[in-house]
Amino acid sequence: MSVNRIIISRTDSIGDVMLTLPMCVWLKKNIPGVELIYLGKNYTKPVVDCFSVIDEFVDWNRIEGLPTSQRIEALHELHASAIIHVFPNKDIAALAKKAKIPMRIGTSHRTYHLLTCSHRLNFTRKSSPLHESQLNFELLRPFGLTEIPSLETVSEMVSAFQPVQVGLPKNIEEMLSAASKTVVLHPKSQGSAVEWPMSSYAELANKLADNGYTVFFTGTEKEGELYRKDLPKNPSIIDLSGTMSLEQLIVFIGKVQNLIACSTGPLHIAGFLGVRTIGLFSPRKPIHPGRWQALGSNVSILVNDPECPTCKKKKACDCIQSISVERVLAEIA
Repeated sequence: MSVNRIIISRTDSIGDVMLTLPMCVWLKKNIPGVELIYLGKNYTKPVVDCFSVIDEFVDWNRIEGLPTSQRIEALHELHASAIIHVFPNKDIAALAKKAKIPMRIGTSHRTYHLLTCSHRLNFTRKSSPLHESQLNFELLRPFGLTEIPSLETVSEMVSAFQPVQVGLPKNIEEMLSAASKTVVLHPKSQGSAVEWPMSSYAELANKLADNGYTVFFTGTEKEGELYRKDLPKNPSIIDLSGTMSLEQLIVFIGKVQNLIACSTGPLHIAGFLGVRTIGLFSPRKPIHPGRWQALGSNVSILVNDPECPTCKKKKACDCIQSISVERVLAEIA
């Protein structure tokens, strides 16, 4: 069967979306003339728009609330040859079948895929030693993939990520221009990761400011409300939470020298952009860096103890809090 239009369905968060994008590079390279349609949530569109291999973005938030017949028609009108359910969604799987998309690809570990997918791949994410981006490649076997690429090969694919150039607020541009050394600290994760303590971020910020760095704290307005009271009072330590759109944040990250965060979207953005990226992780599976570390050529990953006995038992653990400020300082450019 000729494949000329493929829907990539991943309706979850920014980091997950970014780790799906390398597989799109493989599809473009190996299926001549193929058009790729990304089905995602609207708030991730600015990330997808930075990835040149994606031809079209379709907003699942817009389709989701329509009557069933209109949702089916919305997928049918995309004239797709195939859909890849990278992030399993029962409703989308059912709609894709009703829309008569010929190839419908998903994991065999969802019972509803037995009735809705034409191709079901048998692999598991939780117990696999592979990185999330590599695991996504398992779903490409129906297109002729015979071997999962190495993480180094996958990391090379991030070069297709280029920020859409939008203007930054004037005051932020002026601060960047005046700063000789810059660091972004992104302390929150919207619950997606075990976080380093805010007290450690504050201590790190003070030491960086003392060493001539301009330190920018970033996050949503809601996240800023959680940490603002704990920020040191220093003119070189600047709170930018809630001041930029996602499009602007991507551009901003591309203009700084360092970014420190736990496993969250901005960490992946920094890695893709070649910024010095320092990820703070728990070694507990399945949230360990082997699965979720940022991709890119300038990434360092810190855990407190790779052999933490509590994490080895996959139990909740706060050992990430014991990563010292000195260890982080040593990694900063």
